[in-house]
Amino acid sequence: VQLQASGGGSVQAGGSLRLSCAASGAVFSRNAIGWFRQAPGQEREFVAAIMWSGDTDYADSIKGRFTISRATAARTGYLHMNSLKPEDTAVYYCAAGFMSRLATNYDSWGQGTLVTVSS
Repeated sequence: VQLQASGGGSVQAGGSLRLSCAASGAVFSRNAIGWFRQAPGQEREFVAAIMWSGDTDYADSIKGRFTISRATAARTGYLHMNSLKPEDTAVYYCAAGFMSRLATNYDSWGQGTLVTVSS
């Protein structure tokens, strides 16, 4: 599976963005889609994941503000981000693989899209 992430940008605190993850490859429908983020000087951290069945998992730091979804027919995953905070500033990556909070369980990665939230 090859992935292309997009939708990042600069917003003020309290604003919203929607990230997209376009996939190519025959097994997209059987993969979980995960979103991770990496802030400058910090390790990559789990944000959210969604299984092919629709089951979801969210990091506590974004729960209630972000929503993960997927449109299997369109081969696209989404991360809807609301009530953004300056601490959400990071490069966001989408990934495909086994549903997990561990980055090592995902074997396909997009190139990352930068989200900057100003106070």
